[in-house]
Amino acid sequence: MPKIVDREARRRAVADAVFRIVARDGLEHASLRNIADEAGLVVGSVRHYFTGHGDMLIFAMDELAGRIDARVRGHAARLLGAAADSGERRAATEELLAEFLPLDDVRHEEAVLWLAFTTAARTRPELRPRADELQQGMHELLTRILTEARRAGSLAEGLDVDTEALRLSALLDGLALQAALWPHAVTPDAMRRVLRQHLTSLTGHG
Repeated sequence: MPKIVDREARRRAVADAVFRIVARDGLEHASLRNIADEAGLVVGSVRHYFTGHGDMLIFAMDELAGRIDARVRGHAARLLGAAADSGERRAATEELLAEFLPLDDVRHEEAVLWLAFTTAARTRPELRPRADELQQGMHELLTRILTEARRAGSLAEGLDVDTEALRLSALLDGLALQAALWPHAVTPDAMRRVLRQHLTSLTGHG
């Protein structure tokens, strides 16, 4: 009988090969041939699962975003179930936002990969729409978190939610960038401290 291949599992395995090469050597080395070698496949097999190089990179971006999103959704569920104006709510908010920071080996690699993909999207037209879509999704998530905080009475009076969502996004992106480039200087404890202080400032009690 012919061997049955799980198409989506094979595509995810190729995405993992993309991740390893990009994290190790940079996106410029993620050619079809190098990816095929890394995945233990021939180039023809990779082409069988993707319409081209751009399609492969877009799938890898989506796979990376999906892994982060799965963790974020778990924290979001706890946040929605937390009592208003409670320490539990504050902790759930911090843990949700911490998923976007390189606080451990997994999230550090994700930050490196995300920086590589989004930087490449500036000059690769096939990646730009997906990068824009994911950035918009991030802004909407932060806006929702801040809107819910205002509804719960834990956001300082007079703050503009759209502005604060942009400021929070810039904080997370900046910390992730610095930690990816200088992990020994920008430590997980330092990132936690900065994030916690920023969240306190949003309550008006900092």
